Amino acid sequence: MTDTDLRNVLDDPVWAALGGPHRRFARRHGRAVRYQPDVAPFITLEDPADPAGWADLAELVGPDREFMVAGTVAPPPRWQVVAQGGGVQLVDVALEVAADPEAVRLTAADVPEMLNLVARTRPGPFLPRTVELGTYLGIRRSGALVAMAGERLHPPGWTEISAVCTAPEFRGQGLATRLVRAVAAGIRARDEQVFLHAAADNIPAIRLYESIGFTLRRRTTFRAVRTPPHD
Repeated sequence: MTDTDLRNVLDDPVWAALGGPHRRFARRHGRAVRYQPDVAPFITLEDPADPAGWADLAELVGPDREFMVAGTVAPPPRWQVVAQGGGVQLVDVALEVAADPEAVRLTAADVPEMLNLVARTRPGPFLPRTVELGTYLGIRRSGALVAMAGERLHPPGWTEISAVCTAPEFRGQGLATRLVRAVAAGIRARDEQVFLHAAADNIPAIRLYESIGFTLRRRTTFRAVRTPPHD
């Protein structure tokens, strides 16, 4: 893959995913596209600098609705930025992958437990149908789900690892690293490449990812944005 291909796909992986492998989850209006709202909260624009794209987005989402968008272009006036923070995108350059004999495939039947674990650990957005985006693996102890990781954004040729989390009482045992390696093994088996995102201020997570073979590709801004209300 050339540097140009890398830039075009990973600079806006939401747009690339919803126009490619995740097309079945897409809702579009003009120059705006989003995931189905119970799958993922992400929305993107063909050209964030084009005011007409933001107008299409307002029609797509509806008035006074909140969603997530990444990028350096701020929304137009009257759009409310509810929260924002820096983010980093890391790509795999030397990750050692391996299946994990303790990891189990998680399905829709596991979603209540997955949502509970996410609420306790706050790894990032995870909704009732997020599990449909790709393979999610978990580790159970005494029957309870204590760690998980899975696949989220899927631009052509790439798959994002996300929802990496471990219950507080089971941290320090390397469960998250094991699950990242196991999920990545499945991605590599499809001849795809691995990437992920993290909050820029989550230094421990970034150091962990770099220590196992990821490197920083780019920085961005994640925003929770609310559309204007009806006039």
